[in-house]
Amino acid sequence: MAITKTEEILEIEIIQNCIIQVLLRIIIIEDGQEISRSNKRYSLIPCGHTRPIDSTPDDWVWKDTDVSNQPQQVQDICNTVWTDAVKADYKAKVIAQG
Repeated sequence: MAITKTEEILEIEIIQNCIIQVLLRIIIIEDGQEISRSNKRYSLIPCGHTRPIDSTPDDWVWKDTDVSNQPQQVQDICNTVWTDAVKADYKAKVIAQG
């Protein structure tokens, strides 16, 4: 009784603020028969921050999003799209939103 799981990238989108959105199809196969098929969608942001309590944006600590665990195709797109200028723009928009 062998069970395998495969993930196929169905779609990669670049949406507002250079957020990368990924749509995967997940297929579970048992003994050569497909027993489950589902989709999973998730988003990746260019960078994130930690925000100490009662802090101002000057105190926020920013870190680039680690995409090393993503499929190579997703990594390549992130590394191409997320330039330093894009990250700076993303930070500015997050700070402006409070």
